[in-house]
Amino acid sequence: MTETPPTTGRPPTVTVIGEALIDMVQLQAPGDYRAHPGGSPFNVAIGLARLGHRTSLMARLADNAFGRMLRAHATAESVDLTRSPRATEPTTLAVVSMDPQGRASYDFYLDGTADWQWTEAETARIPTDTAVLHFGSVASWTLPGGEHIHTAAERLRADNAALISYDPNIRPALLGEAERGRRAVERSVAVAHVVKASREDVEWLYPGTPIERIAARWLDLGALLVVITDGPDGAHVFPADAKPFSRPGRKVAVVDTVGAGDAFTAGLLGALLRRGLHTPRHLAAVESAVLAAAVDDAVLVSALTCERMGADPPTALPRPDRPADASLTEADFTFDPGERDRTPDPVQALQS
Repeated sequence: MTETPPTTGRPPTVTVIGEALIDMVQLQAPGDYRAHPGGSPFNVAIGLARLGHRTSLMARLADNAFGRMLRAHATAESVDLTRSPRATEPTTLAVVSMDPQGRASYDFYLDGTADWQWTEAETARIPTDTAVLHFGSVASWTLPGGEHIHTAAERLRADNAALISYDPNIRPALLGEAERGRRAVERSVAVAHVVKASREDVEWLYPGTPIERIAARWLDLGALLVVITDGPDGAHVFPADAKPFSRPGRKVAVVDTVGAGDAFTAGLLGALLRRGLHTPRHLAAVESAVLAAAVDDAVLVSALTCERMGADPPTALPRPDRPADASLTEADFTFDPGERDRTPDPVQALQS
């Protein structure tokens, strides 16, 4: 039986640390792009805030037009930026291109930009009331800042002070060789309790290796839960002390898949928080049925994000008449009809 932790009057804080950049998203006309706030950690923070969770973002935000755009967007979503330094370096740019299925590819402009210049003093400012720390993506394996992010996560794991979440969010063009990627990822997996990755991530890292063996290795390194998303086929779930299982995807009208994986991460962490599973002890004891419901929530949040251009996750409506741990449905979310761009025919959502 799953043990529920005692409740307190103050909701738990989720802290997200990593890059905040600008996605230049390709539109239909050649050479026509739209600037969207982005970066995997930034997207996760926005997603968590829209799901109603107290969210603190630690990102190095440039003091330029794009940096002010990022800061204004996060502030409007009620994300706490108290620990986000004002950086003198410029904002990182990612030019996003789409294939006919709405799958995204990225070209990065990141030399000398703000996201990788973390100092030990900056990463030491993680809020003391942090219940969940999420890190990962490019900032977690790009020097020099990646070392400081790793040390901060390692310290919290050693102190058993928070549930640690990690998403490698692999970018092969930036990592270069899979061997280098494996070293960087496994080092971070070893300090995390929850690890989410996509099938594309793990197939690049461990070519020809079944995902079951990859998940088993990550669990041996110290993770309590590994979730591998699988595009239209949903997600495969590997708890440390229970049998693995899979959850199905959802059919939606895909506009693009930008931010879909980040929305999944926000949905998963939000689902764990709503069910009181934001401590290592309670996550380790969770029943498979409860964990399956949490993953279903994450699949839904990710699928709905695919129906909108760019990383634009849905906003949860208040549910005062329902238990906090009740599963989510489409009716639990709101969208601005003027911003919800849809393709004419439904196709399978891809969570990356």
